[in-house]
Amino acid sequence: MKKKIIIHGNVAPGFEPLKDLFRSEMRTKAEENAQLCIYYQGQLVVDLWASKSNNTDFTADSLVNVFSSGKSLETLAIASLVDRGLLNYNDQIADHWPEFAGNGKGGITVADLMRHEAGLVSFKYTFDPEDLLKENIKQNSVGSVIEGVRARIPKDYRKRRNYHALTRGWVVNELFRRVDPKERTLGEYLQEEIAQPMEADVNVGVRTEDLSRRAPVKGLNFGFYVKESFKPKFMGRKVVHSAMDLGAIFTPIALNIGKAIYKNNTAKRKKVNVVRREPSQAEGKYSGPFRGLSFKRDREEAVNFFNQAIIAQGESASFNANCSARGLAKVAAMMAAHGSFQGKEYFRESAWQALHAHAERKSLGGTVTTHFTQGGLNLFTMIGSKKNAINRSLNKGREGFYGWMGLGGSIFQWNAEHNIGFAFVPTSMHMMDLYNERGKV
Repeated sequence: MKKKIIIHGNVAPGFEPLKDLFRSEMRTKAEENAQLCIYYQGQLVVDLWASKSNNTDFTADSLVNVFSSGKSLETLAIASLVDRGLLNYNDQIADHWPEFAGNGKGGITVADLMRHEAGLVSFKYTFDPEDLLKENIKQNSVGSVIEGVRARIPKDYRKRRNYHALTRGWVVNELFRRVDPKERTLGEYLQEEIAQPMEADVNVGVRTEDLSRRAPVKGLNFGFYVKESFKPKFMGRKVVHSAMDLGAIFTPIALNIGKAIYKNNTAKRKKVNVVRREPSQAEGKYSGPFRGLSFKRDREEAVNFFNQAIIAQGESASFNANCSARGLAKVAAMMAAHGSFQGKEYFRESAWQALHAHAERKSLGGTVTTHFTQGGLNLFTMIGSKKNAINRSLNKGREGFYGWMGLGGSIFQWNAEHNIGFAFVPTSMHMMDLYNERGKV
């Protein structure tokens, strides 16, 4: 007999079907722990959490690495500078950080960076985890690396943008601390101006006293995901996608990768896209973004790398924000209400509008159509997107929402038209669910 899964928390009258749906997802899908929190019209209407093993250590206040959902927290830091008249999105970054201009980066604007169009997808530099601690960031441990990086803008930049999966947050942090009058890091700003006054658990750089509240993430085995995809839904498939769904989504990605490999093998391209700080790299060879992290070995080991305390304490907002669904949903509710929450204004209307303005349609990496604003938020819409499986996977059911999502499952988005703030935070990482469809069931 299966153990009964206890669903903790509450829903407002009229939202009971969402609790039933959450219970069903926890029971039937490959979920271990998850939090779901939703605000509607400024009111908390869904606040749920559960553990399949009924782990009492997992609560609504548990902190989970939400990976790229943290990118939307980055946007708030830059928006705060715009709000105070200290920076504009069309400013060149080098106007505020002269040393950034070297190696072809002088013309890169703030908007270019926020839209993933800065040509800084990889630094080709291996950081020690300690480099990302705030005290070392303030000693320019990251900034000096960025200053040596060469921008690599794709030839078809008018049609595509390349995802700055790891790097955008590092550059944002360096820009922010140079412009902020208090010279704070992004994580310090987030704590002082957002997390503490809102009583919202959103962290870029977890404080020592909060480390014990972290819930580790765990990757779902790829083989298990593929095997489950062949099951019909009525037979209890534990993943969102069928095998046919996976084929429709991954085929264009595989073709795009193959095309890129073919081009690389048939055309002479510049190989160097970075000026390295030699001989500071002990190996003398790029071995990945972090020392000790390798996706070429055991994938479970790679995921566990992000469960280390030293990683959680570092400031890498683009892939290492540790949050609760309650915290993210509260911030999303504030953004859905044009920058105000419970009578307090966090962003003026002009700054809110600027953050959400000029959503430009471009392919992300040559596969999926995205609409990133000048402030770095994606507007989810099928307008202007090919009606194919990969665009439906990203956009369908999210039309009108702004924000983004994180590797493996997390979602942090808001809809200003309907005044909805939404957050879903699981610990089980379904990495073949590229656009986190299980969170929009």
